[in-house]
Amino acid sequence: MMAPTTTKRGKPLIYDQFETLIEGLEYAATCDTGFNFYSGRGVLNTRLSYKDLRDKAVDAAKRLVGVTERGDRIGICAVTSPEFAVMFFACQYAGLVPAPLPLPVTLGGRGSYERQLQRMADTGDFSALLTPSSMETIISSALNDHDVPVISFEDVMSLPSQNQLRPHGSDGLCYIQYSSGSSSSPKGIIGTQATVTANCKGIVGPSGLSITETDRTVSWLPLYHDMGLIGCMIAPMMCQLSVDFLDPSDFTRRPIAWLDLISKNRSTLSYSPTFGYELCARRWRDDRTLDLSCWRAAGIGGDMVQPEPLKAFSDTFAAHGFNEKAFTPSYGLAEVTLAATFAPIGQGLLHDEIDMERYERTGEAVPATELTPPENRRTFVACGKILANHQLEIRDMAGNVQGQRRVGRICLKGPSVTPGYFHNALATQAAFTEDGWLDTGDLGYWLDDQIVVTGRFKDLILWHGRNIWPQDIEWAAQAAATSRCGRACAFAIGASGDEKDIILLLECRTRDEKLLEEIHTVVSSAIRLEIGAPVTLILVPRGSMVVTSSGKLSRARVREKLLDGAIIDLQAKDTIKVVDHKTSV
Repeated sequence: MMAPTTTKRGKPLIYDQFETLIEGLEYAATCDTGFNFYSGRGVLNTRLSYKDLRDKAVDAAKRLVGVTERGDRIGICAVTSPEFAVMFFACQYAGLVPAPLPLPVTLGGRGSYERQLQRMADTGDFSALLTPSSMETIISSALNDHDVPVISFEDVMSLPSQNQLRPHGSDGLCYIQYSSGSSSSPKGIIGTQATVTANCKGIVGPSGLSITETDRTVSWLPLYHDMGLIGCMIAPMMCQLSVDFLDPSDFTRRPIAWLDLISKNRSTLSYSPTFGYELCARRWRDDRTLDLSCWRAAGIGGDMVQPEPLKAFSDTFAAHGFNEKAFTPSYGLAEVTLAATFAPIGQGLLHDEIDMERYERTGEAVPATELTPPENRRTFVACGKILANHQLEIRDMAGNVQGQRRVGRICLKGPSVTPGYFHNALATQAAFTEDGWLDTGDLGYWLDDQIVVTGRFKDLILWHGRNIWPQDIEWAAQAAATSRCGRACAFAIGASGDEKDIILLLECRTRDEKLLEEIHTVVSSAIRLEIGAPVTLILVPRGSMVVTSSGKLSRARVREKLLDGAIIDLQAKDTIKVVDHKTSV
């Protein structure tokens, strides 16, 4: 039976001496570690040591050199497979700039996927697109109007070898990472060798995860998203860490396979958005033996940290060795390569319960007291301290730096920050302040020396002088809803100021009229009590929501879908129409 790569490197751990990805891979290739690709049933399909990865990448690079020019952009369908890893690193050796692309399953059907791919091809100016042979037809169809060759991974290896390489230097580019697609026009975030290696050093170093000789990681995160690509493929390679990969679709079908791999291979590090932990707790049937005592850093990233589902996870798996202190919240975004802050290892979830009425009225995160009504209480989770050699400031709308517990825009500076967006000078200019800081568009406040992230500025709903967070409405609905309900999405439509309507869409897994009426009554009452503002609740079928390539809810695109008349009201049994900013059927 094939065995996975070992946890032990066989060589000293080195993580802070490499200025390019190639330097990192050349050293990793002398070690005994590497990538392992598993099926959803926990069967090891492929073992790819770092030596094999280096050899295969060099071979592929010599073939790509003959059909490309140095600096060409190459789209690569980011399937969770050894072939993707080989092609990504082949681009590094060939002096090409890879652009990992999402897969059809993530973007709401073939038509939506083709439109998104066309936009990426328009902005990325690809010289070629590499794909598994199984996806050639859909990719070729999407790029029918583009003069972009579509080449299967297999066909790359049949190209003539040129017996030469032209690797990136320390001052070169590394990749283009597309934004997760919450708007209609995805932006290509430039990653350079310098920004990527700097972020990897921060992630694995003392201000990040403090990687040791005995660490190992498991990942189901998609490789077209920064958390999967950087956090679970590039950074582990840069510190010679063995990685056990599970395809995201396999995780969705069998989430406990993730925990099985952690238990079986004694993995110490693994990351997920909150919903991944929530899915495991919901699907657990206590039908197998797990030992999660090895898991020292259960990372949380990619979306808002929600304490309730994480508590459900720790309560469910405490009997199987999981230590709630292993939870490691973090904050980051693709524009800073990946990571900006990490909670100290072993801290667990640092909760901060604040008075939301004061928050919405004054912009201050004042701690709740015994006099604070329950409906005005909100618990946030601290996302840790800024990485070494980086800076973080909280600024108000006028650019003034804010002190403790004053809410403002999160701004970042440091060696991991992108130089900008590919072929998009206007977006680049808009992303940075006049004094050169990255304005993330996220809001947060300082809790001593740790950052608390409260949401996206553009998602805020201003109503009668209050700043209402859509997450508060969504979480209140989900907490009150039955198990037959899924995702919720809140946003405002209509005129500016106080004339807008607040809409909440809630997915339901039933068509029973009596049950739908019961859900509507219960959830409406809960929202009225918790939010204190008029909210129009509409029950919609499963699949109505639009998510980004990283699995985040895209409120802007759900709102657009509603305004286009493409969402059905289950109770009215007809599409929702918006007339003069009022919803009807």
